[in-house]
Amino acid sequence: MKILLIEDEPELRKSIKQYLHQEGYLVESASDFTKGSEKAGVYDYDCILVDITLPKGSGLDIVKQLKQNNSKAGIIIISAKNSSDDKITGLDLGADDYLAKPFDLAELNSRIKALIRRRNFDGNKAIVVNEITIIPEERTVKVNNEQVLLTAKEYDMLLFFISNKNRVVSKNTIAEHLWGDESDQMDSHDFIYVHLRNLRKKLADKGCTDYVQTIYGIGYNFKVS
Repeated sequence: MKILLIEDEPELRKSIKQYLHQEGYLVESASDFTKGSEKAGVYDYDCILVDITLPKGSGLDIVKQLKQNNSKAGIIIISAKNSSDDKITGLDLGADDYLAKPFDLAELNSRIKALIRRRNFDGNKAIVVNEITIIPEERTVKVNNEQVLLTAKEYDMLLFFISNKNRVVSKNTIAEHLWGDESDQMDSHDFIYVHLRNLRKKLADKGCTDYVQTIYGIGYNFKVS
C-alpha cells in the first residue's frame, strides 16, 4: 500500500515514515503545501495523511483539490488543531478521518488499515478471491488454504492487482505503485516482469489459476469472474 505523508514537522515526519515503513507501507512525504499538492496531483496513493497547518498553504486546500480531481485515495487529516470547526470543515470537504496530535502511531496505523479496508475491500479483514485469501493486517496469502510465502514486492503486486481486478492497469501505474516516485528514474519495466513471473510461479505451485492477462503494449488485467 502506498501512502503520502504531508507534514512539516521534521521529527514527526521522520517517525511516522519509519513506523509505517516497518509496517510494510511504501511511504512518500512532502514538507509543505506546494510539494504536497504537487505529489497529490501527479501520483496515485491508497491513503494521504495531511496536516492542516503547512508552510505556503493549508492542508484543507489539498483535500479540496483531491476531491475536485476525483482522487480515489483515502484521506486522513492529522493536525494539532483539535477544534470542532477544523474537524467538521475537513470532513465536509471529503476527508475520511481526523486524528488530533499528539497521537499514538499504532492508532494511526489502525486507522489507515480500517480506511483502506472500507475503501478497497468493503470493510472486510480477509480478502477472498476464489481460491486466494489475503489478510492485509497480517500480510499473509493463502491459496486453497495453503500459505504462500511472498516477498514484500510480490505481496504488494498481488494486493494491487486484486484491488484493481477486472481492470487494465498500465506498467507505469504498477511501477509507480510499487516503487513510488523512484520509478521515474527507471529506464525499463524489466523489474515488473521479474516480480510478476515469481508471483505467478508461487501461486501456481499451490494450484492457483493464473488470473493475470497480459495486454500487450499496455499492461495487465487481473481477470476474475
